[in-house]
Amino acid sequence: MTATLPTAVQQVFDRFVTTEFTTVDKQGQPITWPLTPYYRPGDDCISVTTGLGYPKKANDAAANPKVAALFSDPTGSGLDQAPQVLVQGTAHVDDHDLQANAARYKRELAERLPEAQEQLPPKVFDRWMLWYLARIYIHVRPERIYVWEDGDVARAPQLFDARLEEVRSGHDEEPPAAHAGASGGAEAWDERLDELGDVFPDATVTLVAPDGFPFSVRLPVEVDRGAHRIRLGGGPVGVPWQPGLACVTAHDHPEQFRWQRNFQVRGDLVEEDGAWSVVPRKLVGGFELPPGFVTRTRLNLKKFNRFRRTAKRELAKRT
Repeated sequence: MTATLPTAVQQVFDRFVTTEFTTVDKQGQPITWPLTPYYRPGDDCISVTTGLGYPKKANDAAANPKVAALFSDPTGSGLDQAPQVLVQGTAHVDDHDLQANAARYKRELAERLPEAQEQLPPKVFDRWMLWYLARIYIHVRPERIYVWEDGDVARAPQLFDARLEEVRSGHDEEPPAAHAGASGGAEAWDERLDELGDVFPDATVTLVAPDGFPFSVRLPVEVDRGAHRIRLGGGPVGVPWQPGLACVTAHDHPEQFRWQRNFQVRGDLVEEDGAWSVVPRKLVGGFELPPGFVTRTRLNLKKFNRFRRTAKRELAKRT
């Protein structure tokens, strides 16, 4: 399917530095993180990776292969007026040869993000960095692609679909899937929420569509502290809104990807007074990498140790 897409869309896959990748866990919660996509024009699949020390994305994709990848942040791509592109697809988890995956990852990282690759610790640390360098690849075969020209989500997206009947009818032909309703319970508020609408004027909002595929779109957001709500703007067209579990993901990085910041808010998508909002239930800090090996090690030391323990368990299961 990807080989027949317009060149402008294939360039997005090939040149974007990050994609917002979504899996759906066993509770029906969509979980979205920024990852580096790997794609060459004409490839069958778009690939992302995760470390052996934090394999949840891969585990969730293996259990539920309906995934999505949104291309909405053109920073570092060199593309002007890039479209916003949502890929809904079927995931295949590749972890049968972790050593080969590690070699591939180093090679592809050096080609795609040489500045980031240069910041990896010296080779003498490779054994200690097994939790990171031993990679699990997730290959996404596109099933349905939405393209918002010029990134303008207020305009109707163009649909490209592997199913001819959907192209002809102009709507989703998949039967409805089981849908997790709002979780309810206590609201969670974190000081980082104040960064939404300020440090991050827009963010990726993800829900689970009626057919069970995640659906993501980048929207303007603002925080209503008094009401404990994340208000969604932008007037997007083509979004299959329905109440239920949602994820709001904020991230940024420089052109050369020398550092990255990211976090996500999981909560309930609700409609109030004709507008949509997310009620925050949990804030999850991402794997953030500030400049400098020593600085990022100090910031993430507890995580590193946890990732090492997880990688040891995962390796034992695979041996």
